[in-house]
Amino acid sequence: MPKNKGKKRAHNESDAAANKQEATTTSSAEAAPITAEGEMPQKKFYRSRAHCNPLSFNEAFDYPTRPDLFDWTEDHYPEHPTLAQDDAEMSGFNSQSAAIRPDVLDVGCGFGGLTMALSPALPNNTILGLEIRAKVTEYVRLRIVAQRKEHPGQYQNCSVMRTNAMKYLPNFFPKAALEKLFFCFPDPHFKRKNHPRRIVSERLLSEYAFLLKPEVGRLYCITDVKDLHDWHVEKCDAHPLFERLTEEEMEADPCVTLMKTETEEGKKVKREGRFGHDMYYQVYKRVDETLATSKEKVGLGSVTAANFFGEGEFGVEVQ
Repeated sequence: MPKNKGKKRAHNESDAAANKQEATTTSSAEAAPITAEGEMPQKKFYRSRAHCNPLSFNEAFDYPTRPDLFDWTEDHYPEHPTLAQDDAEMSGFNSQSAAIRPDVLDVGCGFGGLTMALSPALPNNTILGLEIRAKVTEYVRLRIVAQRKEHPGQYQNCSVMRTNAMKYLPNFFPKAALEKLFFCFPDPHFKRKNHPRRIVSERLLSEYAFLLKPEVGRLYCITDVKDLHDWHVEKCDAHPLFERLTEEEMEADPCVTLMKTETEEGKKVKREGRFGHDMYYQVYKRVDETLATSKEKVGLGSVTAANFFGEGEFGVEVQ
């Protein structure tokens, strides 16, 4: 009997040692990065939930108190094409680096298909993908780094940043700083109680109008959900500072083709078609309130403290 017990103890000790070794190996594997810097990441390691609630997402994000305090060349565009070669040895937040700021935003960029495609399509612009999910943001970052390594001198005008676009855009961008805003296949938030979570709303449209350059700025919306498309059109049509582009104007814009063909969700719609294989989109121009006379819209100059919260005015619905 003692011998059997002794053997059993030896067996347990062996199992414990094996478990300890396995745990050590697992810990070492977890400590090592999934993808080495400069290598193309595999999407299967960076899967995440499709959406999250941006209004209750309480994880802290870093953001500047003013847009002019953020140096975009430090982490995002260290070799931006507009940086002069003779200033390469200069360090610090100089005037040249201060002039480099994203002017094209891919909000909710997902796995970065459109962000990457816009880089060669808009060589004179600076593109930034915005994503709230940490794993997905890291995937896009590694993807950009790998493309920069594989194609020297290219993709230096695009980057990605993890933030909550419903809260912090004015902290990063001053008035009239943006030329294009893309909202591609956003979360529909079907339930009525969740409609305030939608990325296009009366309040946020006023913020987007503040950030977009008058007459130059464009706001792009695309979705495979007809009800959400109708929501986008309703809100944008009603806003005094946005004007719908015609079909001819949209067809002439190469970015419209890119947002239909280069986004992962757009490819999935064509491949699977969960809500059907149709994509609904519309593009709006940021109008100059001092020049807008053709439409029966109220210019920004008539927005006052007295009428802003009035029923039926500027997004306040009559119950």
